[in-house]
Amino acid sequence: MRYAMPKLVSCHFTNLTAVALCILFGLTDALFGKASVKKELTQTLSTKADPVSVAPESTESVTGWQQEGKDNGSQGTHTKSPCRDATLRYPASIAVQEALTILRTLQPQRNRLGRFEKTSGFVGMSLYYAKEAFSLLFMNGPRTDDYLKTGPSESKLSKPLAEAVNLLEQAANAQEPDAIFLLAEMNFYENYTHPRNYKEAFRKYSELASLNGNGSAQHMIGFMYATGIGGAVERDQAKALMYHTFSALGGNTRSQMTVAFRHHSGIGTPRNCNEAAYWYKHVADKAIAWSRSGPPGGQTIDKASHRIADENGGVYGEGASVVSSGVYANKAGPNSDSHAALDDVLEYLDLMSRKGDMRATFNLGRLNYEGTQTMKRNLRTARYYFRLVARKYWAKDGSVLTEDNGTGRIASKAAGYLGRMSLRGEGMEQSFPKALIWFKRGLANGDALCQYELGLMYLHGYGVRKDPVVAADYFKEAANQDMASAQTHLGRLFLDQGDISTATRYFDLAARNGHIEAFYHLAEISNNGIGRERSCGIATAYYKLVAEKAEALHSSFNEANNAYEDGDLETALVDYMMAAEQGYEAAQANVAYILDEHRSIVSLDSFFSWKRQRNSLQNTMLALIYWTRSAKQSNIDSMVKMGDYYISGYGVEADMEKAATCYQTAAETHQSAQALWNLGWIHENGMGVEQDFHLAKRFYDQALETNQEAYLPVKMSLIKLRFRSFWNTITHGKVNSIQPEPEPKKEWSFNEWISNFVEDHHPYFNNGDDDDFVDPSSDPMPGGDDYIDDIDESIIESLIILGLAGALAFLVYYRQQRQNSHRREMERQQQQQQQQGQGAVPAAQQQPPVQAPPMPGQQADGGFFPPQGDPNYGQWVAGGVGH
Repeated sequence: MRYAMPKLVSCHFTNLTAVALCILFGLTDALFGKASVKKELTQTLSTKADPVSVAPESTESVTGWQQEGKDNGSQGTHTKSPCRDATLRYPASIAVQEALTILRTLQPQRNRLGRFEKTSGFVGMSLYYAKEAFSLLFMNGPRTDDYLKTGPSESKLSKPLAEAVNLLEQAANAQEPDAIFLLAEMNFYENYTHPRNYKEAFRKYSELASLNGNGSAQHMIGFMYATGIGGAVERDQAKALMYHTFSALGGNTRSQMTVAFRHHSGIGTPRNCNEAAYWYKHVADKAIAWSRSGPPGGQTIDKASHRIADENGGVYGEGASVVSSGVYANKAGPNSDSHAALDDVLEYLDLMSRKGDMRATFNLGRLNYEGTQTMKRNLRTARYYFRLVARKYWAKDGSVLTEDNGTGRIASKAAGYLGRMSLRGEGMEQSFPKALIWFKRGLANGDALCQYELGLMYLHGYGVRKDPVVAADYFKEAANQDMASAQTHLGRLFLDQGDISTATRYFDLAARNGHIEAFYHLAEISNNGIGRERSCGIATAYYKLVAEKAEALHSSFNEANNAYEDGDLETALVDYMMAAEQGYEAAQANVAYILDEHRSIVSLDSFFSWKRQRNSLQNTMLALIYWTRSAKQSNIDSMVKMGDYYISGYGVEADMEKAATCYQTAAETHQSAQALWNLGWIHENGMGVEQDFHLAKRFYDQALETNQEAYLPVKMSLIKLRFRSFWNTITHGKVNSIQPEPEPKKEWSFNEWISNFVEDHHPYFNNGDDDDFVDPSSDPMPGGDDYIDDIDESIIESLIILGLAGALAFLVYYRQQRQNSHRREMERQQQQQQQQGQGAVPAAQQQPPVQAPPMPGQQADGGFFPPQGDPNYGQWVAGGVGH
C-alpha cells in the first residue's frame, strides 16, 4: 500500500500575529510531521490578499517510490507534493491535515504467513509445511475478488476511515489538489486500508490533471489507458502515449522511460529511433547524475529486477524452461554447493571460518557487504569478518605476521574492502587517512580494488594531493586486472585528452562487466558520432541499459517483490505492470506469468468451482500482450508461450501459422527443447504447416540433443510417430514418411586419399594400451581365434600394398614402351622425308638417320636407369634405398 504524504510549503512570517500562530502550530507540525498549516494560517491572516501557490512538483524524486511508509508496512509513495500551481485555501488545508492525522492511526493488514519461507533443518521444514497445511485447510476459501476486478469493492469503511475520507472529499470539492491526490492514491493503491476502486481513482486523477496539469496524475492516467486495469477505461494506446508525453515534458522520469520504450518498440506509434534516443538520454542523464552522487565512488546500485518464474525453474518448470535446461542447466556435481540454499552456504562458510579458513571468512564478509536478493547488506558484520582476515596477516603496527602468499592475497582483498568502507563511511565513520593506510597495505600484494581506490583518492584529492597522473597509473594497474570501474575512469581520462579510440577500447572492456558509466559513455559516443559514424540504434540500446540500471530512480520493483512475497498478488501485479510499461523485460515476464492461467494441461481447477471462478476472471489477452513484449526482448520462453496462446486461442483467435512462427523463432536459438518438441508435434499433426513425419522426427531428435532431460517425452513421441509413419507407408498415404538418414559422404581429393591411406590405424601401434592385449593366463580359450581378425586385416592390407606396387611397375613399363614406340615412329617419318627429298641416292652417300633428341634423364641406350659404371649409378642406388 502506498501512503501519500503530500509536502506543503513552510511558514513565512508576515506579522506578529502570524509569528504567534506559527509558534502555536509548531505543536501541529510535531504531530503531523508537516509545516503546511503554518503557511495556510499566515497567508489567511496576512494583510496581503494575493494567494501563495504551492511549489511546483519535482518529478525527479530519487526515492519517490521507496522512502515513505516502510516502518508502518506501506510500500512508499511520492515524498514531494503532487500539486502544481495550486492555490491553497485555509479550510481545505486544515481538513487535509485532520484527515492525515486520522489516517496515520490506521495500519494496513499484513499477511503474516506470506513471508514464512522454507528453511533448512527439520524444524524449519516442519514449520513451513505446517503453515502450508494450515493455509490449505483453513484459509483457502472461495475468492470473491480478482487481480483486475472491474467493479468497486463492497467493503464497508471503518468509522475512522470514513471520517478521514469525508474530510478529504470536502477538501477535494474545494479543489484542494492534495486532497484530490490522496483520494486518488487511496482508491488505486488501497492505502490506509481503503478498498480499491479503479474507476474512482481514474476520476480523481483526471480531475487533478485537469486542475493544474499534475505530472503524476497524467502518468497514472496514461498507465490506466495503456493497461485498462480494473476496467476503469478501455485500453487506448494513443491516449496513453499522449498523457505520458505530457507528463514526460513536465519532467516525470517514469513517463520519460515509458515514452522512450514506446517509441523504441512501436507501441501506439510507429517506431522512431531518434525519439527513443532523445527520451532515453533524458533518463540516462538523470541516472548518471544519481550514480555519481553520494559517497566517494558513487551510489551502490542494487538490482531488484528479476523474473519470479525463475525461482520455480522457469515458465515451464524445472528442466523444461530455457533458464533451467540445455546450455543454462545447472550441471554441478553432487558434491558441489551450486544446488545449496543461501542459508546452507552461510552455515558452511561460518563453520569453515571457525576452523580458521581465511577464504571462508573473507567470503562471509563480502556476502554481508554486497548482499543478495534474499539477504540484506550488513555493513557492521562485513567489517567484523574483514578485520578478522586482516589481523591474521598484519599486526597493529602494520608489520607482516606471516609470509604465506595465499593469506597475504586474501588479506589484501579484505584491506581493500576495509579501506573502501572507511573512504565511503560505510558501517564506520568516514576517514580518509585510515582508508589510505588500508589501501597501501593491500597495494603490496597488487590488489585491484586497492589500486582503483587509490587512483580515486588521487583523482579527486581525498586526503591526498590531487594528481591525475598518479591516479591514471593506479587506474591502469587495476584495469589490467579487468576491474570495470578502473577501466571506466581510465577511459574518461583518455576521453578528456581527446584519445577517442583508446577511451572507447576501455569503455568496451568495462561494458563487458555491465558498468553503468561505460554504457553511458558508449551511448554518448555513438549518439554524437564521436570518432565514428553516428548510430542511433546502438546509442538507444546503451541509453536504455543505463536508464534501466538506475532502478531506484523510477522503478517499483522493490514494492512489487515485497508484495509478491507477502502473497498480495494484486499489488504485485500493479507494480510489475508499472515497471513493464517502462520497458523492463523482467517485469513484462512477471506480469504475464502472474496472469497466465494455462501453466498445465491437467489442472485441478476443474474440480473446484471457486477455482474456476477465479481463473475466469483472469485477463488472458493482457497476458499475451506482455508475453509478446517480453519475447521481443529476447526471452525465449516467452516466445514459446506466445506460440501456446496462438495455437490454443488463449486471449486471441487461434492462428496455427503464427504459432508455428513463434516456435520456429524460438527453436532457431537451439536453446529451447520445448520449442523444438512443439515444432515436431505441429509437423506430425500438420498444424499450421504441411504434415511431414520425417521433419517431425528431426525436430524431436533435436529436442533431445538440446536437453537430455527430455528423453522420456521425446522417446514416447518417436514411438508413436514411427507407428503412424509405418501405417502411412503401408497404406500409401500422402504424408512424407520417415526416411533413413543418408550417411554423409565426403569427396576426397587425391592428397586426402593418400593421407588417409598411409594413416596408421593398426591396433598394435596404439602406444601400448593394455586393453588391446590379453593375458594368456586369463584367456578362456588358449590358442583360440582372438587374433584371427587382426591377422586377416594385416594380410588384406599387405595384398593391397603389393597390388599397388605391381600397378606402379606396370605404369612404368607402359610408359617406357610408349616412349620406344614414339621414338621408332619419329625415325620412320624422318627416313621417309629424306627419301622423298633426295630421290635415289647411292647408299654410300646416304646420311645416317637423325635420332630424336633424348628426353630429360634418358640414357644413351634409351633407358632411364643408369647402368653400372655410370657416375650417377651410386646416386640412383642411394635414392632407391632411401625411398
